[in-house]
Amino acid sequence: MYGEDVLKAQWRRKRVVPEVDAEPDLVVEDADSGFCGAVVGFELGAVVLEDRFGKRRNFPLTPAAFLLDGKAVTLRKPQVAPQQPQRRITASGSVAVAGVKAQVAKASRIWVEGIHDAALVERIWGDDLRIEGIVVEPLNGIDDLQAEVQAFRPSRDRRLGVLVDHLVPGSKESRIVAAVTDPNVLVTGHPYIDIWQAVKPERIGFKKWPIIPPGRPWKEGVCEAFGVREPADMWRRILREVSSYKDVETPLINSMERLIDFVTEGSA
Repeated sequence: MYGEDVLKAQWRRKRVVPEVDAEPDLVVEDADSGFCGAVVGFELGAVVLEDRFGKRRNFPLTPAAFLLDGKAVTLRKPQVAPQQPQRRITASGSVAVAGVKAQVAKASRIWVEGIHDAALVERIWGDDLRIEGIVVEPLNGIDDLQAEVQAFRPSRDRRLGVLVDHLVPGSKESRIVAAVTDPNVLVTGHPYIDIWQAVKPERIGFKKWPIIPPGRPWKEGVCEAFGVREPADMWRRILREVSSYKDVETPLINSMERLIDFVTEGSA
């Protein structure tokens, strides 16, 4: 004659169904179909389950729709934590400074012997030099270095750094460099005959650079030894394989770092 006790119904506790993040590889069962599988992703708001046979099915994330260890749960898509911006490392190994534009060129300069030297320096240290506002200029060799330095008129606010190839004791280059004594000029170099040789040979697929007899043009000798037709082709091949300081020899790295420090010392 009478239905369920109204007061009893009012006080009956509602069943609490826990919410669980649908993390990858979590194994659950769809309560309606009995399909059991591991979470492998999401598509159009539904969770994708894959069973042990590799079959996949999509299920909507409705409340209490899944069983976890035999108990009803509500699956939810995990919240993705905001990714921290990763530090970008420049080709020279420096930490890139975000949001900093290249500065207007300063009066100080870095000179290198030729266009190949300039291209290699740009490839590795270009980001650093743009932030510092330092321009790299190629020379046509260093035979007239002393006169060109005098014409540049170095000063404390107009420093000059010079990178020289084959700077070894007793060489023609070492005698030319010894004549440059201005305190606002720093000349450094590397022991390699040409900037090509400062690139690690294994980067271009060779164990070592060939030895070219004295009197024979070095670049042409290298091309012949490696079976390359023209120096321009060889240079493109070399430069293509250089992407960071790890691709060149330590003496070149040390010399360039010294030059950059010298020409930027005291700059704002």
